[in-house]
Amino acid sequence: MSVRLPLLLMLALAGTGHARADEPGAWSDARQMVVVTTPGWNVDHGTLRTYARTANGWKEIGAPAPVTIGKAGAAWGLGLNAPRHDGPVKREGDLRSPAGVFDIGEAFGYAAKADTAMPYRALTASDYCVDVSGSPQYNRIVDAKVVGEKAVEGSTEPMRRDIHVHGDQRYAQGFVIEHNPQQRARGGSCIFAHLWKSPVDATTGCTAMDPSLMHRLLAWLRPDDHPVFVLMPTPAYEKLQADWRLPALGDAAR
Repeated sequence: MSVRLPLLLMLALAGTGHARADEPGAWSDARQMVVVTTPGWNVDHGTLRTYARTANGWKEIGAPAPVTIGKAGAAWGLGLNAPRHDGPVKREGDLRSPAGVFDIGEAFGYAAKADTAMPYRALTASDYCVDVSGSPQYNRIVDAKVVGEKAVEGSTEPMRRDIHVHGDQRYAQGFVIEHNPQQRARGGSCIFAHLWKSPVDATTGCTAMDPSLMHRLLAWLRPDDHPVFVLMPTPAYEKLQADWRLPALGDAAR
C-alpha cells in the first residue's frame, strides 16, 4: 500500500494536469467561435466564419468572408488544445499562422475608443509587442514608458504602425489571438487578427481582413461568451471537428 498509494496519487495528479488542456473541455464554456479554414498547410489565404452556441448546437452567424494568413501558411501553435505534431509546428519567424484553438484576448486600435464590448487598448507610440525570444516581456504588448526602453530593445513590432511604419493602418483595429501565452522560447509571438493591406497581401503570422469584417467582429464579440479563435486547414479541421465539438462546415467549405 505504501508504494501503490503514491503511484495512484501521481497518476491522479497527472490526469488532472492533462485535463486542463484536454479537448474539447478547454473551450467547453465558449459560446462564440471565430473559425478560419484554409485549403492546406502552405496556403496564405482562407475563409473566416463566425458561430454562436445555441441550445441546438453551433449556429453560423453572418456570411463567410475572405482573410489572409501567414506568407508560409499555417502550423500547429500553442493554445487551448494539446500540442500536435501531425503537421508543421509553429516557430518564431517562420511566417506561419498558428493553427489550433485559442482564446481571444484584448482588442486594440489607434482610436481612443472602439465599438466593442471586449477589453480595449488604445495604442500609443510607445506600445510594442516584444518578439525577442528570451525576453521577460516576450509575446507581450507593453508600454516602453512603463517597462523601460531596454525591455523593448530589438523588438520589430511597434503597435502604432501609422507612426513608426510610414502611416501603416494594419493595426488601426484588431485583437489578440492568445497563441503561446506561456511564452515558450521561440514558440512564436505577437499573433493578432488585424486589418489587411490588401486582399492579396499575406502576413508574417497573423490573420488579416477587410476593415468592415473587423468592425463586425469587434461589435459582435462578448467577453462573457468566452470567445475562441480556431484556425486550421480544412482537412485537419474536418478530421477533428467531431472529437473537438467544433461547428460543422458548410458544403461550400469542402
